[in-house]
Amino acid sequence: MGESALDEARLRRLIQAGRTLVTQLELDHVLDELLETARDLTGARYAAIGVLDKRRRELERFITRGIDAATHGAIGDLPRGRGVLGVLISEPKPLRLPRVGAHPKSYGFPPAHPEMSTFLGVPILIRDEAWGNLYLTEKADGAEFTDADEEASVVLADWAAIAIDNARLYEAGEERREDLERAVEGLRATTEIARAMGGETDLSKVLELIAKRGRALVEARTLLILLQEGDELAVAASAGDRRIEGARDGVPIEGSLSGRVFRSGRSERVDDVEAELKVPPSELGVTATTALVVPMTFRGRTSGVLVAFDRLGGGPRFSADDEQLLGAFAVSAATAVHTAQSVAEDRLRHTMAAAEHERRRWARELHDETLQGLAGLKVVLDSARRRSDEGLRTAVDQAVTQLDDDISALRKLITELRPAALDELGLGAAVESLASRFATVEGLDVEVRMGPNGAPGAFGRLPPEIESTVYRLIQESLTNVAKHARADRAAVDVTEVPGGVEVHVRDDGIGFDPNEARHGFGLLGMRERVALAGGTLDIRSAPGEGSSITAVVPIPAIGSQDDRPS
Repeated sequence: MGESALDEARLRRLIQAGRTLVTQLELDHVLDELLETARDLTGARYAAIGVLDKRRRELERFITRGIDAATHGAIGDLPRGRGVLGVLISEPKPLRLPRVGAHPKSYGFPPAHPEMSTFLGVPILIRDEAWGNLYLTEKADGAEFTDADEEASVVLADWAAIAIDNARLYEAGEERREDLERAVEGLRATTEIARAMGGETDLSKVLELIAKRGRALVEARTLLILLQEGDELAVAASAGDRRIEGARDGVPIEGSLSGRVFRSGRSERVDDVEAELKVPPSELGVTATTALVVPMTFRGRTSGVLVAFDRLGGGPRFSADDEQLLGAFAVSAATAVHTAQSVAEDRLRHTMAAAEHERRRWARELHDETLQGLAGLKVVLDSARRRSDEGLRTAVDQAVTQLDDDISALRKLITELRPAALDELGLGAAVESLASRFATVEGLDVEVRMGPNGAPGAFGRLPPEIESTVYRLIQESLTNVAKHARADRAAVDVTEVPGGVEVHVRDDGIGFDPNEARHGFGLLGMRERVALAGGTLDIRSAPGEGSSITAVVPIPAIGSQDDRPS
């Protein structure tokens, strides 16, 4: 076959290669096809493509054909674009050498590298900018690369440039499509949360919806919702793989990554949860390597965090896009949680107000009707006793004694329902009367100090709802002491502080573990009552060391001290 036949065959092969290359839409397939076609067209034993970095100063990828995996391993690090390879980077034009090692800029070959002599290199230019280089070495039979080899390689590199550009555009389009799909999914999830705000006010259902939608949004293995509860972030809901039995129900705000995100209001991605999360995920019932923690913020106030563990698709690590997506979702989630919590608080506040109203009504009814009726009956019986015979007098005496007992019990019940002193004389008198009853009935020595500085003395009138909150808090605390503490003495201090009232109740009893008794001893009702008033409650105790309860209840701004009810 003559030279012209060879050129025609090469041309046909180039045309076929061009058709194949431009139909490939995945970059790795384009590069594979380019290397195999270049070896076939030029008779080269070895072929390689060096991909330049963004600065176009050195190679960031180096892909080879003709060298087996074992030899690759023995050679070690792949070239970065120095020596002869660097010539093509600094001067992007074809370079053909009969002996590559004889070039003035040759660095030679590392140990275990195959012997290479003949060399042909051509640049791959995309829109007149160097993208990389095609390298060919060791032409068959030890011959040198020819002009025809160089021309074929240049044409092939041009075909490859078109194919590579198409593949990059396709990949960029695919990434954009995925971004749009994720954005649509985020919008769908946000819309669903927004609908929940308008149609669902049950907090537990809202939290369940947030956990499930948030997990699906970033394709996480597990997602936890942590909401502030005192000095902890408590697990309010979860979705995905979580072992609940034996797991902690919260993490401390201080000293934990979740707490840091909560404090700063800035999300964080974690690649090693064991080292960075501070609280091992296993203690939360989760097995994970990576995490994404984002704050839940509503109107500038952070109420909790969302913690996603291990992304299921595309590896366990979360991306910046995941962070942005879950962060936007968390804003809507925080709004939904705030709305549900507000509804729940309003319901509880109305329930307590209604209960207080009923207490007042029943106390008035029992006092005005039942108690007065019993007192009238006692008068009638006393009168009959003075005019009756001995047997009837004895029966009447027994009835009068029973009435005295019933009237005493009824007065106590009326006082428990709603002490008249609280409405008529104010908080100070009501608490003094309460302490006196506990001393008489329970044998508990109660010291009461009330005043602007906690000293004995008159205590000014407060808004009715604040007086009710403080009184019920002290009443429940002393009831706990009498029932559970086995205490001899208790002390009650009520002090006015800037913007509010501080209540401190302590005893010398046997104490208890607040964590063990978290939902007992009436503590839940006390927490709810203080929280509804916008206050704080601190419970401290330990077995054998007594207990103390400190609450600070803010006073609504209603003007000066003189504006208070008197």
